Amino acid sequence: MTPSPADAQSAGAPTGATAGLTPPDVVRCAYAELVVTDLEASRWFYTGLLGLVVTAETKDALYLRSFEDYLHHCLVVRQGPVAACAKLAYRLRSAAELDRAQAYLEAVGATVRRVPAGTTLGIGEAVQALDPLGFPVEFFYEAEHVERFTQRYDLHGAGAITRFDHFNVVVPDVPAGTRYYQGLGFRVSEDIRDDEGTVYASWLHRKATVHDVALTGGDGPRLHHVAFSTHERSQILHLCDHLGAVRRSDQIERGPGRHGVTNAFYLYLLDPDGHRIEIYTHDYYTGDPDNPLITWDVHDNQRRDFWGSPVVPSWYTEASTVLDLDGEPVPLVERTEQREAEVTVGADGFSLNRSAEGGEGKIGQQV
Repeated sequence: MTPSPADAQSAGAPTGATAGLTPPDVVRCAYAELVVTDLEASRWFYTGLLGLVVTAETKDALYLRSFEDYLHHCLVVRQGPVAACAKLAYRLRSAAELDRAQAYLEAVGATVRRVPAGTTLGIGEAVQALDPLGFPVEFFYEAEHVERFTQRYDLHGAGAITRFDHFNVVVPDVPAGTRYYQGLGFRVSEDIRDDEGTVYASWLHRKATVHDVALTGGDGPRLHHVAFSTHERSQILHLCDHLGAVRRSDQIERGPGRHGVTNAFYLYLLDPDGHRIEIYTHDYYTGDPDNPLITWDVHDNQRRDFWGSPVVPSWYTEASTVLDLDGEPVPLVERTEQREAEVTVGADGFSLNRSAEGGEGKIGQQV
């Protein structure tokens, strides 16, 4: 990995259609809405296993939050005919930012709708859009406040989920997606590249952690995963034990382990519909204005797992369909550049982990 100058962030300055426009002041990623085909199976996974709190429910939806949330929800799971991602929502600094969000999104060619309070239960007036990357996004400020359970230890399970952490989305053109988010004021914390300049993934943030959204190169738009954080590694290990005890270990896709990128301790689970959920802890602070960009070589086998464990093939290939504002699947655009799985561990089994010593060789499992 290589630290790069912080002034590389300036690539995201508004240009062209957005020149002269102030982008909306985004605070953080706030919630996701997932369409599921079996609401009761999802109820067990998200509340019985992960321990999320049910703020509200209707005949076809659950509105869930983690223990430190005081906004109405951080996840909506809604019954539908086909599993998909229906919304990725960001919170704004104030209600005044809604006008800026609408103007900015219209300027970049997004399909935009201004919707009244209550369109989503617990959420105030919002700007919804199909963004230039093809994702259904929402920007809002007002939200119903609920009790924060930070010190309700009588309700915390051993695997207590602290808060919502990030989205990871699959896009065919990572540099273009990065420029779009930089235009919205996001900063790049880390990325993965090769010596020829191909960018395979990038991590961008508004809050002072490694990311609110990550961009993974592949056929897109698709949702790779949504992530929740815990305070301790032991809480992630407990979730593994819980799944083992109830004979659901097949819902563990990858991990537990430690990422190189982000430094986080991680676990990837698959919900009953195959939506990928990451449980995540121990990344690092990125709030200083000169926080350096860290670039990883795509051939470095410690970038995806710091211990060098190979990545299961499904992690590269599988992702959730995304829906447009009318609930229809968004068509996929094929990635034309080389894919990470084609050049690294989890695909051909080759990578390097001691490049300074010339230590290149085969590790992991060839698939």
